Order: sequence, then structure tokens, then C-alpha cells
Amino acid sequence: MQIRDLPYADPGTPDVRSGTWFLVWLGRRQLGGQLRSLAWGLLHYAGIAGLPFAIGLAVQAVVDRDGGRLGLAGALLVAFGIAIAAGDTMLHRTAVTNWITAAARVQQLLSRKTAELGSVLTRRVAAGEVVAVSTGDVEKIGWFVEALSRFAASVLVLVAVCAGLLVYQPALGAVVAVGLPVLALAVLPLLPRATRRADEQREKAGRATELASDTVAGLRVLRGIGGEELFLNRYRAASQEVRGAAVRSARMWALISAVQVVLPGLLLIAVVVYGARLALDGRITVGELVTVYGAVALAHHPLRTVEEIAMAFAFSRPSAKRAARVLALARTTTATGTGTGNGDGERRASGDLYDPLTGVRAPAGLFTAVVCGDPDAAGRLADRLGGHPADPGPDHASALLGGVPLDALPLEAARTAVLVQDKDPVLLSGTLRELLDVPASGAVGAGDALAAARCEDVLDALAQASVDTGGDPMRTRITERGRSLSGGQRQRLALARSLVADPEVLVLDEPTSAVDAHTETRVAAGIAGLRAGATTVVLASSPLLLDRADRVVLVHDGAAVAVGTHRELLAREPRYRAVVTRETDEELAAVPAPGDALEALEGESA
Repeated sequence: MQIRDLPYADPGTPDVRSGTWFLVWLGRRQLGGQLRSLAWGLLHYAGIAGLPFAIGLAVQAVVDRDGGRLGLAGALLVAFGIAIAAGDTMLHRTAVTNWITAAARVQQLLSRKTAELGSVLTRRVAAGEVVAVSTGDVEKIGWFVEALSRFAASVLVLVAVCAGLLVYQPALGAVVAVGLPVLALAVLPLLPRATRRADEQREKAGRATELASDTVAGLRVLRGIGGEELFLNRYRAASQEVRGAAVRSARMWALISAVQVVLPGLLLIAVVVYGARLALDGRITVGELVTVYGAVALAHHPLRTVEEIAMAFAFSRPSAKRAARVLALARTTTATGTGTGNGDGERRASGDLYDPLTGVRAPAGLFTAVVCGDPDAAGRLADRLGGHPADPGPDHASALLGGVPLDALPLEAARTAVLVQDKDPVLLSGTLRELLDVPASGAVGAGDALAAARCEDVLDALAQASVDTGGDPMRTRITERGRSLSGGQRQRLALARSLVADPEVLVLDEPTSAVDAHTETRVAAGIAGLRAGATTVVLASSPLLLDRADRVVLVHDGAAVAVGTHRELLAREPRYRAVVTRETDEELAAVPAPGDALEALEGESA
């Protein structure tokens, strides 16, 4: 795979059992690139290892006044130099290709997972962690994949050098053959502590990133309550913890680097001292001493890859663990119910929408409102109705559409059938026309959707905000996340976007929580009018919305306990009145039950 071939047609199914298994899976997926990098690395390191032999041959040729061998040594030096230059160039090229393609594969997997889970992703994983995984963690994962082939090449060359020296000069070769493995393994006792400190640094950095993301996202609220300084101090303290952890981690890696410098120096001194004695005794020649000395001196370069792979693994393993945790998140739950269809890609479903966990049913073609006293429970219900449970597991059944589990449908078919608008929808930057340009049935135009969502004031504001568009609000750009608009204006634009999509089932979670009562009344009428004959579910507790619904379902303690119209439930269900009218316990106790009121009336008549 080359960089020009990105993105992958199929990035594959990752092994997310752990961060280590995820790294292994990435390495296997790029086996061809790893082998190419290994081949060029062998050429590069073999050229470096061959230089001492050529230099020793040249020195001995000068001592022996042998012009032929001197010419041969010169030719070998040229050949080894070309091998080093070509190997280094192509090793860098293939290694960087491995790095970029591994990072691109991980980013592609994360993008697909984000698209699959949608807004539910940030309910299962903190937004800051998602940002950290898709940016810095991806680079560290790519670093390990890139360093793997260079490490393998250096180890093979070091083994070849030790074997060659044993044959070339057994006396000194034995010293080198024992010393080089000791140098390579000397840092192993330090790696566990260095890895722990690296993990600690990454964990603290992730928390600081999450805090920064949450602070920026809620900056407007913080300014309103005067909490900017409080959160600034929290982030300052978190960043100082990251700095301290980074310093402690750097100390360990500095110690490992020092070991990698000191021990080869000691081995070099030992080789020189022992070799000098052998040369004085006439047991080895000067050229052989120079060859062994050069081999030990140049072995320091491939030995550095041992330290690098240790660092790469220590930094990439926590990153891979976080990436695997995100990629392990699944859309599916335990599918239950009477499924139908053949299970192929064209499988579709229609009919009533039913949540077996709470018993909430939204009949096809009706406007159903769901009242739930717990906003968090309402959000989880909305996720389940869209086929995205916030906490999947064996005890969480899939919502059914026409008796078919949404989990059993292909993702595209499920999203075409059911669209869920979150209570805090996001507006992407771009023009209003681009905002409303979403996959849709084509039955609802942008003008009708904007009118139903009562966006007249939003259109006026957008028309006045830009003079370049000639007063056309559809061509006016909306800033990132719609920050230039009020909360109610953003909410209504998001509602218009959902209405344009015109799904078979539309689920709205508190679609009018940020607008005034007058606007809410008009929006409720617009939704009911535009969605007439289509299945619509609204999770809300506003009487203005509830009065427009064909039927209202009350969810109490995680179960649907009452069904009727808004006025019927007000008359006969105290728990419904407690949520909708905000009556206190004392007020509810003072209101007679329907049966008691009937008996009182009968008594007065008597």
C-alpha cells in the first residue's frame, strides 16, 4: 500500500482486545510495507557494519604495503557507502510510508466508528478523549509501526556482526558477542518504570485535554455564571500535573539514554585494552584490531533502535489502548423481538416504534409525546429509539420498528428509517443552504421546514449579517457550531434540518427547550402540521407541545405507566401532573383522587 492509495477501500476489522493486540493487528495489516522497510534497513545497517571490515583491510594493506588489497578496500568502501546512502534513503521513505499509512488506517477506523455511533459516542467516551485519540494518539501509534521494521533490521544485523566477528577473530569476537546482547538487554529492567511513567503522563494529558474541551464548549455558560477563573485554575493545576509527569517520564528516558551511551563506551574500552594486548602478543594483526574496534563503535547506531522501539512501545501502547477502547464500542445491543426479513442489505422495516425496555410504543402515523421526569433517562430512551443505546449489554434490548429490531437492520437502513435529534444538536459551519442539504426523501422543501420550525427571525438575522450575499439568508455562512446565533435560533435551525430529512420516524428530544412560550406554541403547531400522517416522537414535558400530540406516554421509574391525551392524563394521573405542571408533593396531596372527587360529588347530591 502506497500513500497515493489512501484512503483504504476497507481498513479492516481491528483486533481491539487490548492496546498490544491492536498494535500487532496494525503490523500484520502492513506486512508488505514492513518487509520492504526491513529489506532496506538490512541494506543500510549491513553497509554500516561492513565499513569497519573495509577500513581494517585498508589499514592492514598499508602495513603490509599491499597495493592490491588497498584497492580492494577502497572499492569495498565505495560499495558500502552506496549501500548506506541507498538504504538510508529508501528506509526513511518506506518507514515514513508505514507511519503515515498506519496513522491513516487508525483515523479512518475512528472516523467510521464516529459516523456509526453518532452523538452517542460522546455519551460513552469523553469528547476530550476522542480528540486525543484522533490527533496525538494516532501519531504515536504510527511511530511504533514505523520503528518496528527498523528495529528488526538492526537486531538481525547485530546478530550477523556477532557471528561474523566470532569467525573473523574468535578472541575479540567472543568479547563482542557477549557484550552486545548485554548492551541491548541492559535497559530492560528500566522499561517497566519508564512505561508506567509514560502511561501516567498520557493519562494526565488526556484528562487535561478533556477539561480544556469541556471548558471551551461551555465558555458561554461559564462567562454567564462567572466561573471562568475557577475553570482556568482547574486547567492550570491539570497542566502542572502533566508537566510534572512529563518531567518524571523524561528523567527515566534520559537514564535509559545514558545507559545506552555509557555501556557501549565501556565495551569499547574493554575491546581496545584487550585487543591491544593481543596485538602486542602477535595474536592479532593491527587491521583485525581496527576492524573489531570499528564494529563495536558503529554498533552503537543500530543499538539506538532498541531504545527507540522501547520508547515507541511505551508511548504507543496507552494510545493504542485508548484507540481500541473507542473502536470496541458497538452500535448493536442484544436484539430481541419477532424479527422479519431476510437479513440482507436491502432489509427495511416500518410500522410502530417500540422500546421493550420501557414499554413505550409510538404507533405509525401518529404524533406521540413521551413525558419522563428524568432528563437523563429521556436521553437514553431517545438513543435506544434510534438504535444507539448509551450503555449496551445483555440486559438492554433493541428497539423494534414494525417488529424488526433496529440492531438487525444495516446502519444505513436504520438511520433512513429513524432519525433522532439530540437535545443539544450541533450546527456545522457553512451556509444555511449547505446546512439543510441533507439526505432526504424530497417531500419536504427547505422553505416548508424553516416555516414549520418558525425560523423567520433567524432568516432575517442571517440576511442582515452578510452584505456579500445580496440579502439571501440561504447563502449566509453560519459560524462554527452556530455560535453567532442564540440557543433558541440554533435549536430551531436544527429542527428545520431534521424536518427536511423527512424520515419515516422522527424522534425529537426537547426540541423547544430554548425558546419562549409564544414561539414554542407556533413550533409545536408547525411540527404537528408538517408531520401529519408521519410517525413522530417528542420527548418533552412542556404542556404546549404535549397538547398537540395525538397521544402521550408517561414514563415513571423506567416504565410506561400511563397513556392518553394530554388533557386526559392531567385529569387522572397525579404523577403526570407532577412532571408537567411542576406541582409539589403538598399540592398533590391536597388534590383529591378522581375516585374521591366522584364520591364527594355523589355525597353532595344526596
